[in-house]
Amino acid sequence: MLAGAPSSSAFAQDRQVPETRQQVSLSFAPVVKKSAPSVVNVYGARVERRPQNPFMDDPFFRRFFGDGGFGVPREQVQRSLGSGVIVDADGLIVTNNHVIDGMSEVKVALADKREFEATILLRDPRTDLAVLKIKAKELSALELADSDKIEIGDLSLAIGNPFGVGQTVTQGIISALARTQVGVGDAQSFIQTDAAINPGNSGGALVDIHGRLVGINTAIFSRSGGSVGIGFAIPSSMVQVVVASAKAGAKTVRRPWFGARLQVLTADVADGLGLDRPAGSVVASVVEKGPAAEGGLKRSDVILAVDGIAVDDPESFGYRFATRPLGGVTSLTVLRGGKRIVVPIKLSPAPETRPREPVTLTGRSPLSGLTVMNLSPALAEELSVETGNEGVIVGAIEEGSPSARVGFQKGDLILAINGERIATSRELETATRERKRSWEVTISRGGKTVTSVFGG
Repeated sequence: MLAGAPSSSAFAQDRQVPETRQQVSLSFAPVVKKSAPSVVNVYGARVERRPQNPFMDDPFFRRFFGDGGFGVPREQVQRSLGSGVIVDADGLIVTNNHVIDGMSEVKVALADKREFEATILLRDPRTDLAVLKIKAKELSALELADSDKIEIGDLSLAIGNPFGVGQTVTQGIISALARTQVGVGDAQSFIQTDAAINPGNSGGALVDIHGRLVGINTAIFSRSGGSVGIGFAIPSSMVQVVVASAKAGAKTVRRPWFGARLQVLTADVADGLGLDRPAGSVVASVVEKGPAAEGGLKRSDVILAVDGIAVDDPESFGYRFATRPLGGVTSLTVLRGGKRIVVPIKLSPAPETRPREPVTLTGRSPLSGLTVMNLSPALAEELSVETGNEGVIVGAIEEGSPSARVGFQKGDLILAINGERIATSRELETATRERKRSWEVTISRGGKTVTSVFGG
């Protein structure tokens, strides 16, 4: 054996089952002392205006019942509570996007009881991650582990602020890897752990026995609302991508663009292709002049691995591809015509092929309250919709507006109004200025085209 080369026994020494009482009585206290100062509490707040009981506009009722009678307060403060992790000594903190979603004010409380106002540098709903910044220096930051190197059965510690009781540490193991279909975000491959995770733990740290961050605790599976030993964490590899974008000053996360749509490989198709199990993703369509097309990927190809790492479904492929660094090339193992080939794909961001030109629609149409933009590959990637170069997409919906009441959703692609094709946001704005007795609106949602008729 070459000098300096690690032996199989050396690897075995990294992971051992306790064999003696002394080994069982070992403590995780040194790990906690190292990592706990890097885990913070995150508090969010926003003021909501609520309609007051119309009777309270009458001076008689106000005098008779008083201002605290049966009127609903005009303003109500909504609050959120979660955890966060310091990932840079100069004040960068990672938390879950759902912890601060919609919050206008965010505060961070450190383990040493100091509190700071936080600035939101970046939100990424796709991964349910957000990056905050506080004005503090020389903080204790957690080192990010390589989440691709953890194994099922490894010990793990979850640190956070469950139910607002204060910083709490729970211990367990890595129960599973590459969990998809969890229902949180759409660019995920979760780490599963049985370390107790409860409401308030969101955004907290999942660390290994060396005190390194392996994941951000995000969700639990529970029928009661409390921990039943099934918790999920966003791997540190994805955290690294989001933090790097924030450090670069980006307002959105820059990811490599694939330029193809994938489908799940069914058992019948796998059997027809001679595969022993239905693991992989079938290429359903390829965008012209996109990275996949330029690399030579074709419709009906089956993607089996990314850089040699197996991917069982479109979700796990999406995670692997999204965590590849921009500017390089990734190698896909592809099954084509019964043969395995390697297809190189350039890792470049989705292009902004035309200006977005956001427009907020007003007036008396059923589309009033929508903010619409011109679709491009970059915007499609941002909003997690099928890639396209034409069309007008819904980017936001005003709460309580006519468009919200009739059921429009963020990501809807508006194709036509009263039979007339719509190509740009300005065309849609012009089309909705006119008063009509009825509106026939054709949209694309989730790959399906639907036409609905609304009254004027």
